[in-house]
Parts: sequence; structure tokens; C-alpha cells
Amino acid sequence: MSKMKDELAGVVDLFGALTRDELAEALAELAFKQGKAVDESALETVIEDAVTDYYLVEADADGERVLVPGPVAFPSMPKNGEDLPHIMDVPERSVDQEGLGDRVKERLEAEAETVGGGDEERASYLIDVSYDLEAWSPVEADDVRSRLDESTGDRAS
Repeated sequence: MSKMKDELAGVVDLFGALTRDELAEALAELAFKQGKAVDESALETVIEDAVTDYYLVEADADGERVLVPGPVAFPSMPKNGEDLPHIMDVPERSVDQEGLGDRVKERLEAEAETVGGGDEERASYLIDVSYDLEAWSPVEADDVRSRLDESTGDRAS
């Protein structure tokens, strides 16, 4: 599943940033080129899963809400992905990189609060995300990790 999410990040990275609709269109184009049927609701689910798992994150670009590769993504190109810029007309966008790391950290903090002691698996995953976030953006996530460590029962921090 992570390979598919990395490929989604690869498609987004190819253009720099895409709206959700543009990404869905790109995925539909790829499915067509690969001779596969397109299930619109499945596309939305795949995109939402990638956002939930921090493979894609929302950003602001020229007054639009767009997706960019997130801190856990290792963008890779899906089969026929290199054809997409020739098929789709996507405007060049300027993503507000400043503050993007802070925005993702805020989202991570909010999720850490809701995870509480109920979902140790998700808390462990979010701890990994916090390390990836620090490598991806110049933010410190020690406080988030400490909170999540409590959720997993790890008091070593």
C-alpha cells in the first residue's frame, strides 16, 4: 500500500502541486493508459488515505488548496506517469513552503491529542511521522513525540 502512496506523491511531485481534482484526473488518465477501469470513489479514497498517512499534505498555492508530497513520502513514478505532463494542462503554482512544516506539525499535534491511549498502533506510526517531519522541514517535534510516547506506554522520553 505504501508503494501506491509513494506513486501518488510521485505524480504530485511531477507537477509540484496538484489539487485533489487534478490528482484524481491524473490517476484516471494513468488507469486509462494502463487499460484499467476507473472507479471515481476509489480514487478519492486512495487520495484521502495518502493524506491521512502524511504521504501527501495540503498546502496553499496561489490562493488554492493543493496537495504536495508529505514528510513520509518517497515519491516514485508510476507506470506511464512520465506521460502526464503531455496529457494534462496544470498551471505552475507557487507553494507557500514557509509555514508548511508548522502546519503539518499542528496537524500532527492535533492528531496526537485525539489518539490518546486508545490506538497504540496509530500513535507509534505518528511517532515515526514526527521524525520524518523533522527531516522534511525545519521543525522540532519532540513535544509531539513525548505525548505520543505516553500513548504507547513508552515513558523513556
